[in-house]
Formats: sequence, structure tokens, C-alpha cells
Amino acid sequence: MEIQRSRLLAGAVGAIDELGYVHTTVAQITSRARVSRRTFYELFENREECLGALLDDVLGMLERAIAEAGLEGLPWRERLRGGLLVILAFFDREPALARVCVVHSQQGGATVLARREEILSRLAGVIDQGRKEGSRATECTPLTAEGLVGAAFGILYARLARGDQQRLTGLLGELMGMIVLPYLGPAAARREQRRPAPKPISPARSGSSAFLPARRDPLQEVQMRLTYRTAQVLECIAREPGVSNRTVADRAGVSDQGQISKLLARLERLGLTINSGNGHAKGEPNAWTLTQLGREVALRLGTSGYQKAAA
Repeated sequence: MEIQRSRLLAGAVGAIDELGYVHTTVAQITSRARVSRRTFYELFENREECLGALLDDVLGMLERAIAEAGLEGLPWRERLRGGLLVILAFFDREPALARVCVVHSQQGGATVLARREEILSRLAGVIDQGRKEGSRATECTPLTAEGLVGAAFGILYARLARGDQQRLTGLLGELMGMIVLPYLGPAAARREQRRPAPKPISPARSGSSAFLPARRDPLQEVQMRLTYRTAQVLECIAREPGVSNRTVADRAGVSDQGQISKLLARLERLGLTINSGNGHAKGEPNAWTLTQLGREVALRLGTSGYQKAAA
């Protein structure tokens, strides 16, 4: 189900960025993700939980990126600058995702707003470590860090909300100067403002790309919505090549033979399956196997049968 979850999160990013959170429905998310409503509700209780999961995933991505930047052991100011650069660079690569997390999430309900506050509180905790940097810094309080996070967040909000095309990494010097000023004084703030800007990062991509693999997605080649039932059928065929209609129906929990026959015929027309049996015309059962595209789709859907066969 991990693939479906990723597709739903990518669909949520596209829908929310286009329509705004208030006007985004579950149907619009599933339509963009090409995943069934049933699968959505198996993974998320509602739209609010989906957006909350998206925020959690983005936080996890950023934490991993910061860990990989090798900032541990550096002085507070360098750790702060390196972490801020990672965040700004990530948002430059994922502009729609940045707008959803920073701008649109503010329209969320109590659950989403609480998660936003948790994230901002964690950022304030990192900045608050600056109180250990000397006698001047000891005059600051935890409220100082909270105010700095709010100010920096407000600047990013304004840039993203108005669709500013300038890279957010260009704000690094000014934001760092603003943050270090109360802890290290005006001279240190000026040094941060004057430090050379980082080299340009990779060009911006669509905001859903963080949740989807970069390689060709075989699901995009299938002109139908791949429901939970469809995934079960593909799993059955992947696990037992040559199965009959009746066996597929039993494994997928479909009691109506007419329904399973129509689904199998449609999968065959789409090039996902091949019927190597003679069928009812000669009184012999059908025998279904997956095509190459069908195997790729089965793998993308994470069907355990194909994974075992591929092993």
C-alpha cells in the first residue's frame, strides 16, 4: 500500500496547491492520484489526516537531508546556516509542496494546525540553543527564538503566497543576519548578510515529485483507475500464472462471475494480462498471465505475489 499512499500524497499536493485546502475534496485527491476512494479511506480517516501525514513526511525528508549534510559538531551558527540552507533548497526544488506546507496548511483544521505548531516549536528549539553562545546571548529568552521563527516563517509565507519567482536560497544571508542579531550582535549579523550566496541548486520541479519516483511510472500508461479490487486481481495472477476466472474471483473475493469476467477482459484490452487458455468456446477454462506491462504495474502496486515471483 506504500505506493498508493505516495500517489495519494502527491495527488493531495496537486489538488491543494491548485484549489486551496478549503476547496479540496477527497474525490479531487483520488482523481489526481488515480487511486480509489476505498484505498484512500484504508490509509487516511479524512482529508485532514492526509494533510497531516504529508506534513509529517516532509518533516522526515528535511530531517534526513539535514542529517546527511554533516552538520553535527559544527558551531551553532554554522549548524543553523547549514540547516536553513537545506530547508530553503528543498522548497526551491519543490515549490508546490512548499506552498502547501507553508501557505495552504494554515487553512487546515485543529489537527493540522497543531502539527504546524509542533514543527515551529522544534525549529525554535534549535534557534534557542544560541543562548549558550556568550554573555550577550544569555539576555535572550525562549520567546526570542519563537519570535524569530515566526518572523522567518512570515517572510517565507509572503514570498510563496504571492508566487515570487526568486529562489528562496537567496534569502539565506538576510534570514541568518536576522536570527543571529539578538544572540551575537550586529557585527555577526552583518557578516552573515555579506557571506557569499550558495551556488544555484537543481531547477524547480513539480511539488508532488518528492512523493513519486523519478523513473517512468507504468501506472501512467494504464487508462483506468486501479482500485483495491484490481490490485487483488493482479496479485492473484502474479502469484499463480495460468489461473482461471473462478480462481481469480475466489482469491479476490468477488462472488459475481460476470463481474470478474468483465474486469479480466478489460485488463486484457489494456495490455496487462494475456489469456493463454481456450476459454468457454471450447469448454476449457481461461488461463491468465501478466504481460510485461502487467508485471511492472503489479510491482508498482507492491503486490506480494509478484515480489515473490521476482525474487
